[in-house]
Amino acid sequence: MKRKRDEEAHPESDVVEGAPHPRVTTQFFGNAAAEIALLEAYRAGRLPQSWIIGGPEGIGKATLAWRFARFLFAHPDPATPEVQNAESLFVAPDHPITSRVASLALGDLFVLRREWNVKAKPPKHFTEIRVEDVRDAMEMFHLASSAGGWRVCIIDCAEDLNKSGANALLKLIEEPPPRSLFMFIAQRPGQILPTIRSRSRLLMLQPLETDDVARAITALGEPWSEFGAEIASACAMSKGSVRKALRLLDSDRLSFERRLSGALAALPRVDWREVHNFGDKIAGFGSEALEDWDATLSAIFDWLDGRVHDADLPAARLARYAEVWEKVSGAVRETEALNLDKRPLILSIFADLAAAEQAARS
Repeated sequence: MKRKRDEEAHPESDVVEGAPHPRVTTQFFGNAAAEIALLEAYRAGRLPQSWIIGGPEGIGKATLAWRFARFLFAHPDPATPEVQNAESLFVAPDHPITSRVASLALGDLFVLRREWNVKAKPPKHFTEIRVEDVRDAMEMFHLASSAGGWRVCIIDCAEDLNKSGANALLKLIEEPPPRSLFMFIAQRPGQILPTIRSRSRLLMLQPLETDDVARAITALGEPWSEFGAEIASACAMSKGSVRKALRLLDSDRLSFERRLSGALAALPRVDWREVHNFGDKIAGFGSEALEDWDATLSAIFDWLDGRVHDADLPAARLARYAEVWEKVSGAVRETEALNLDKRPLILSIFADLAAAEQAARS
């Protein structure tokens, strides 16, 4: 585990800046049915070895995956009374497994995510989960379990897997060792390799109720719990996402996201001066620029998702939106991989969105 602990000194790609990582979060809010589905499958002895935990960002997908992993390591035998009588996947904060999971100090636990590229100028996260990372995980599964129990791999998030990595992981899922579990976290499960999807059970989580978002934020403690009345406003606008609510507690980001939402709502009309302003905002390399970039991509893909799933549109027009989705996804991957200027990309994206919306209305 030395390699993992060394890497923990670097920023983690699967965590919201300023918030605790999901693996150290012992509370889970909302989506009780999904939690019970995992618990019942385990204690009935019918636990699929691969799960896709899907749904929008910030609704607890990673928290649930880590919660289940913690439960498996704490209770490796599903026949015990502790499992058979359990009402949830809760493991007490003072349980030895809780601290070991939090510190990634278990030899049978592996997380696949975008790692930190120390050679980049400036250093930053890789734009994808590489095949080298997958091979590291495969080594663990080819060894005997260190404790004679479960071996767990959490992939956060599945959309970040490059093609070679996904194919390498598929080979392991096709013939997994006994008592192995793979949990893919995905905002858009449809983008996962079809052969992986066919070998996994899909568990979709729903956006949280406003009260659950507020409870989750309060449970984070300081500084988030100190916002008081602002929490209620952020939660009301969050669309059931804790992550979005946290962003909205920053007044500058709230203003940025409102402007971005307004620009998307106005399509096919485009205020090019405003789009240029967006480009300037996301063009930097600091944490704020990266947060704004993530927020921009999230808003754009949410807009496209709404159009692609609009049942009132004919198939030909839906296909146009799907084409734009693929084009934008490819352009984003290329821009991030080659560290290109994001300003031309945002202009191109809005031009494509406007053209697709104009075609759908004509």
